[in-house]
Amino acid sequence: MPLASPRDDVSLPAIDRTAAERVVSGTALAQVATSTTPRIQVADLDAYFGSVHAVRHVTVDLNDRSVTAIIGPSGCGKSTFLRCLNRMHETIPGARVDGEVLLDGENIYGDGISPVAVRRQIGMVFQRPTPFPTMSIRDNVAAGLVVADQRPSRRETDEIIERALKRAALWDEVGDRLKQSATALSGGQQQRLCIARALATDPEVLLLDEPTASLDPLSTQKVEELIYELHTEVTVVIVTHNMQQAARVSEQTAFFLSGELIEVAPTETMFTRPSDERTEAYITGRFG
Repeated sequence: MPLASPRDDVSLPAIDRTAAERVVSGTALAQVATSTTPRIQVADLDAYFGSVHAVRHVTVDLNDRSVTAIIGPSGCGKSTFLRCLNRMHETIPGARVDGEVLLDGENIYGDGISPVAVRRQIGMVFQRPTPFPTMSIRDNVAAGLVVADQRPSRRETDEIIERALKRAALWDEVGDRLKQSATALSGGQQQRLCIARALATDPEVLLLDEPTASLDPLSTQKVEELIYELHTEVTVVIVTHNMQQAARVSEQTAFFLSGELIEVAPTETMFTRPSDERTEAYITGRFG
């Protein structure tokens, strides 16, 4: 897997152990991946906003039933890369993608591939909770089923909704008020509702774009616990600015800078023995 490397003319300084320990101290690293088989394979991916080259020549494997954290400073291409993984990037006027994103060996950008079908298999949850304000809790979860090739019956829909809410650790809190407006829920509950909505189509991959950025610490903890539980069933890719969060929830971490993938490694290795001086500088707080 080709990765950017340190400049040959620069010696790698010793890691600031104190700073590195501040990142991982008090966290429980998810050290054992349940699979080393790639679910998504990204090959020489480029993404553009008009003439702006936002993501540059990224090649990386995202393993089945594991969590990959994507870190890097603001504006480095993290979220753009994430949106490329389920063809959300192309919904922006003037945006385009070159390269390949293979889901189980099939290029999602191939001829005849439906973007809607891709997004049923690769669900996405955004930074701020986005429940549909005019819909009930039940209808929010069921929203993704409307575009299914064969819509389930009412009974089947109810079963899907219950399962999705249970997988999102929300059923016990809302199971008796499914007809109420989703906007009556707390911020943390709304975000878990959005996760349930993404899970309702039974995706193979779940993309999370800073899912706890607007949440309080308790809600953040619940979402992180949910991510850890879900990774035994689906592939999870999470963009985060929170180094401690990346250490807590992921088995693999990828560091982006200026649109490039600088380094990808097992999370514990990334935070204690990064191979690139730029990664070290970022995780120890010297920039970003």
